[in-house]
Amino acid sequence: MSGAEKLLEAKRLEAWYGAAQILFELDLHVNRGEVVALMGRNGAGKSTTLKSIMGMLDKRRGSISFMGHDISKTEPYHAARLGLAFVPEDRRIFTDLTVLENLSVGRQPPRTWDDGTAAPEWTHEQLFKLFPNLGEMPNRPGGRMSGGEQQMLTVARALMGNPFLVLLDEPSEGVAPVIVEQMVQMIMELKERGVSILLSEQNMHFAELVSDRAYVLEKGQMVYQASMQELADNDEVRRAYLTV
Repeated sequence: MSGAEKLLEAKRLEAWYGAAQILFELDLHVNRGEVVALMGRNGAGKSTTLKSIMGMLDKRRGSISFMGHDISKTEPYHAARLGLAFVPEDRRIFTDLTVLENLSVGRQPPRTWDDGTAAPEWTHEQLFKLFPNLGEMPNRPGGRMSGGEQQMLTVARALMGNPFLVLLDEPSEGVAPVIVEQMVQMIMELKERGVSILLSEQNMHFAELVSDRAYVLEKGQMVYQASMQELADNDEVRRAYLTV
C-alpha cells in the first residue's frame, strides 16, 4: 500500500438520530500516515461523523471503505477487528479495572499492511513511555484517575488494538493544558510510527499543531476542505465556521 493510498473513504455519508437527520452527503478520506482534522462548532456533526464511520448509529447511509473493506453496514466490532480504533469523547473506561487491566481489554493481535510489512504494534511498556502518567499508576483503578489521565488511558487502550487508523473525538476538550501538550506529542509520535488519525476538534491551535489537512462542518454539511495551513491562513472561513 503506497503512502498516498486511502485507508478510509466515506462518500455521501448521511446519518440520523431517530427521525432527525444530522449528516448530509459528506465526502472525506484519510491517507496512510496522515492526521486529518474534522472541525466545526459544537453541534456541527463532528462526533456524529466519527460514530457513523465506526457503525455506532442505528441509521446511516452512504459508502464507507476501510482498508479496502466495505464497512458501511457493519457493526462497530467488525471495524475494530479490521484495525479501526475509536476514542470517544466520554472516555468509557472500566472504572473498576486497573490501568493495566483496562489496557489488556483492548489487546488485539499484531497486524501487517497489504504489502506484508509490519504495522505499528504496541505493548503496555511502550504506552507507558508514551504516557508517563499512566506508567506511574499501573495498578490504580480507572475510577480514581483525573479526567486527563482517563483520556490518556482511553487512547492507550485503543492503541493496544494495534490500529491502522484512530478516530479521536475531541482530544483537547476539558483537559488541563499540560495534558493537551502531551496529547500533541502523542499524536506526533503516532504519526511518526505510521498510525493515521481522524480527529474531531474545535481547538484551532491544537489542530494546527498536529494536522495535515482539515475538513470543516457546519450543520452536518461539508463547507470547506483544505490543507491545515490553508485553513489557518483563511480568516474568512475561520470567522464564519469556527469562532464562537
